Amino acid sequence: MKTHQHIGINILNYRTYQGLTQLQIGNFLGVTREFISLIETGKRDISISYLNKLADLFGIELSELLEEDPMIQKVNFALAFRSDDSEIDLESIASFRRIVMNYLKMETLKNETDN
Repeated sequence: MKTHQHIGINILNYRTYQGLTQLQIGNFLGVTREFISLIETGKRDISISYLNKLADLFGIELSELLEEDPMIQKVNFALAFRSDDSEIDLESIASFRRIVMNYLKMETLKNETDN
């Protein structure tokens, strides 16, 4: 399977797990629902900037969207945050998750330098 197909499957899995539609993701990225469908089916590549925005939205590391190992994908997927609210502000959620991820990275770096 090609890398963009793995990425598409990962996006599909995180999107559906979090209860988001292709239209919501398309609006969040400023693209069409059809574009998201093409990405999820592996028929279209996606830019790194879009991948970064999706990783922020899903509350995951970019590497998790790129993961090809099915076992690691299952673990990543099991730990992903899920929202049941259909009327959500995706920009705010992505920004908040980015802040939390940055904070956690800073704490890790701080702990490594303290030791």
